[in-house]
Amino acid sequence: MGRAIAQLQGVYILAENNQGLVIVDMHAAHERIVYERLKTQISLTAPDGSVHPLASQPLLIPATFAATPDEVATAEAHVATLNTLGLEISPFSPKTLAVRAVPTTLAQGDAVELARSVLAELAQHDASTVIQRAQNEILGTMACHGAVRANRKLTLEEMNALLRDMEATERSDQCNHGRPTWRQLTLKELDSLFLRGR
Repeated sequence: MGRAIAQLQGVYILAENNQGLVIVDMHAAHERIVYERLKTQISLTAPDGSVHPLASQPLLIPATFAATPDEVATAEAHVATLNTLGLEISPFSPKTLAVRAVPTTLAQGDAVELARSVLAELAQHDASTVIQRAQNEILGTMACHGAVRANRKLTLEEMNALLRDMEATERSDQCNHGRPTWRQLTLKELDSLFLRGR
């Protein structure tokens, strides 16, 4: 993936390698990295054969939000599943939910947005098979909320760390939605853009 040289419009990382210029969609690339990490963590099994829960981080101050009756019912019905996903969401009042813990991997994200998205996913799937049937969809949703957002300024060190993570992550050439995460422009292609060598 080369070495980072700049960030473009808060969306793309520009890097150079031996072949030329690499353009990386930083959100899409980070989303894939987070998704693969979550998938690896949850695929581990506990000694009793059950799914190993994602490591979670308690929030110092719970993030509360006005919840719909469906969100409250889903949170109450899926406590064990939420815990497996590294989330602790409990009623704060009859119409308010509190996010008390989030997966460690996603600790820097928006806890309320993450909780709402996961509750919406859980509401769509049968409770008894939600982890097996919806693992990829739910983890994909969680990864999206945990990935760096557009317009976030990254340092060169952060950009290079993302490039190294991409090199070490399976399927890092596309995001969870199937879009490419990076493109290579060779020196020959760059030369032709500027009519060099003619």
